[in-house]
Amino acid sequence: MPEQAPQTFANHTRWDPLFHFFVFPVFGITFFLTIWNLIQNLTFMSAWMVVVAMAALVAVFKIRTYALKAQDRVIRLEERLRLERLLPELSRAKIPMLREGQLIAMRFACDAEIPALVEKTLAGNLKGAEIKKAIVNWRPDYFRV
Repeated sequence: MPEQAPQTFANHTRWDPLFHFFVFPVFGITFFLTIWNLIQNLTFMSAWMVVVAMAALVAVFKIRTYALKAQDRVIRLEERLRLERLLPELSRAKIPMLREGQLIAMRFACDAEIPALVEKTLAGNLKGAEIKKAIVNWRPDYFRV
């Protein structure tokens, strides 16, 4: 794997250039062009093309969402296993109290920070972004798409 820049809260967002800057804009522009065509040329076929373009745009969103959900499931499992290993025995019973977004955000915390971060998260009912901001030693995740 090529050398990666150190990951932080400020730069951890992943952009997939082919999806974010090509596929999504092409389908978005196509949807608006079909609406423009419908306004200019009111026919059944132009109306149907709006429906088809909308279906394609929804499909693009759903395909992206399905991939992210599959990744989230794996991350949740990895983090639960990691917490089982890192938390003191008394704190392990609290693992089911963590919500999905909280577990996913904790993947960026180094092992040494996990016990205190879990307690802080549960005490303050922290959201994902708040958890990420509380992390001192960032553990990068370069594989998320």
